[in-house]
Amino acid sequence: MSEEQTNQIFALDIGTRSVVGLLVEPDASGKFRLLGYEREEHVERSMLDGQIHDVVAVADVISRVKQRLEQKLNVKLTHVAVAAAGRSLHTQRMETARDITGTGQITRNDIIALELTAVQQAQHILAEQNKANDFTQYYCAGYSVVNYVLDGQIIGSLIDQRGHEAKVDVIATFLPRVVVDSLVAALKRAGLEMLALTLEPIAAINVLVPSTMRRLNVALVDIGAGTSDIAITGEGTVSAYGMVPTAGDEITDALSQAYLLDFNVAEELKRRLSAEDEVIFSDILGMEYQCPSTEVIEKIDAEIQQLASLISERILALNGKAPQAVMLIGGGSLTPNLTRKVAELLDLPTARVAVRGTEAIQTFTDKDELSGPEFVTPLGIAVAARLHPIKYLTVYLNDEPLRVFDLKEMTVGDVLLYAGIDLKRLHGRPGLAMTVHINGRMRMIPGEHGSAPTLLLNGEAAQLDATVQPEDQITFSAGKDGEAASARPIDLADNVDTLDVTLNDTPLSLSPFVTINGERSEWDMLLNDRDEVTIHLPQTLRDVLSAAGQLRAEMDIQKIGFTINGRTMTYAYCPYAFVINGESVTLDDKIHRGDRIMFDRQAVKLPSIQEMLPTEEITELATTITFNGKVIRIPSSETEVLMDGERVEMSDPIHANAEIVVKVRFKREPVFSDAFRYVDDNLHASELGKTLVTTINGEQASFQDPVNTGDVLEFRWE
Repeated sequence: MSEEQTNQIFALDIGTRSVVGLLVEPDASGKFRLLGYEREEHVERSMLDGQIHDVVAVADVISRVKQRLEQKLNVKLTHVAVAAAGRSLHTQRMETARDITGTGQITRNDIIALELTAVQQAQHILAEQNKANDFTQYYCAGYSVVNYVLDGQIIGSLIDQRGHEAKVDVIATFLPRVVVDSLVAALKRAGLEMLALTLEPIAAINVLVPSTMRRLNVALVDIGAGTSDIAITGEGTVSAYGMVPTAGDEITDALSQAYLLDFNVAEELKRRLSAEDEVIFSDILGMEYQCPSTEVIEKIDAEIQQLASLISERILALNGKAPQAVMLIGGGSLTPNLTRKVAELLDLPTARVAVRGTEAIQTFTDKDELSGPEFVTPLGIAVAARLHPIKYLTVYLNDEPLRVFDLKEMTVGDVLLYAGIDLKRLHGRPGLAMTVHINGRMRMIPGEHGSAPTLLLNGEAAQLDATVQPEDQITFSAGKDGEAASARPIDLADNVDTLDVTLNDTPLSLSPFVTINGERSEWDMLLNDRDEVTIHLPQTLRDVLSAAGQLRAEMDIQKIGFTINGRTMTYAYCPYAFVINGESVTLDDKIHRGDRIMFDRQAVKLPSIQEMLPTEEITELATTITFNGKVIRIPSSETEVLMDGERVEMSDPIHANAEIVVKVRFKREPVFSDAFRYVDDNLHASELGKTLVTTINGEQASFQDPVNTGDVLEFRWE
């Protein structure tokens, strides 16, 4: 039968030098009975400083210890309580309260749940302090209760108490996940599942320093092969934990270096130094030594002094002062002269620093076959698994193993929370909304709703409150975020009307126009956030022709350019005629429902050079006189017109890009006879008996006399 069916506890102390496995059973008196144990040393140095470096090699040793124990006791071992060394140890203090109004008496399960809730909160804070995104990167290796508080008053025990608020103050210790994961991997290869986890000094202090002794300021130091783990008691509780990454292996290494010894030979020699006055050993070259133990100890005195210094300094740092006493346990505690050196460094009487073995443990019966300080921790692991269990429930989240505190009946929601998944983010977020302005009015368009999450428990759809069992498979994927809002003008138009007109005798019903940010657009164009959209019926003749597909570029005012004497000029004209209800209009005139519109291309007559000639270019000069009382002008200059180099008349029409040159030449000074060309009278008819009289300004003149502007000419018969 298995240990689960018999209430037995299988404990393993996986140390740097050896693995110790034992099976214990609690009795009715609250004590424990040792049923059997096995011990095996590592063949190779597969562990360093309490950290597993070769999982396969360590798993092989664990398997052999387990199998021998199973055969000896006729049991099937599947679950195990283990302890971790204090390397990379983190300590966090946390206080947690719970409202217990109306809940009845507090049970042991209530207390454990409250304690472990505090531990979990400490785990979160530790992750934040170390800037770790995932708090599950730290495993709790054990905790101690500093105080229980009921309604504001410190109390010895909360069991069966009633009140309004229960509070617990704990010191929790954590190890990086990599340390614990290697331990779990080795157990799994050996066919074992971790039932409970504790820290080596916590395990030892549970059996060596009961709660009745914890008002004393005592330092407990578990000196193994790789690490020296420290726990401090005082004021009724465990007040601090720490470690020194130096232990028995450093002493063994010193012996190995001093005498050229194989490490295993040096380890065996170290153990004999405290028990034998004289030792015999051989180095790697085969040379045999026979020396007094004191001589060998002198060779490693500096390393022993260093170990004692590191332990003493750490105790002072954790406790702030020298404790009242120091207990040394673990195989490394047998290092020669170590107790004396620690006492000297802490300024304590030699008797106040002592090595303690299993004989000091009062909670065990039938433990006589185990003796010595190296077996204190294995016995303490079993007690810790019973009295202060840190139990983990192993489930698989998306095929990845996840070990969560077994606080209570666990649910899928609890597992997701422990994995650091924000339950508020299970559903996908709604897509981003957008706003647009339609004809000046703001319109908000929501994004799509996010999709629901996928949540399966052992392949079946599950809810967050579904109960989780060990080894359950949870599949989770968060819902996808909704798509951002999108819209087209056609989606936003309300009560779309039409404009009914007649165009060249064809009835039309025209749809509204769409403009986006002032630019003409289409009804199915995707909009962007904050777009300005205008939707309106055609308002001008231009709009109507555009909506009807009849608008052409040449319908707009056309312009042609030309030059006159190098001066650039333009002439604007429209090649189309537009008529609304019988009246001529332009493209920009307004349109109303029911209008009758006609348009057609028209022949365009371009203006003459004379019409386009600027006033300042008209340089023709004349002499203005009065002839027989009639004012006449006698030209005094001649004009020559060239277009594109060819001689033309002033009355000829212009054309695009024409280069026009107007030249003026002056004539001779006019005389009296020149006036005859500009009068219609029959001036040459003679009258019998009369004499011809010609005068200029009353003075007699001849036909060849010059005339000037303002002169008065007379021509008559007398």
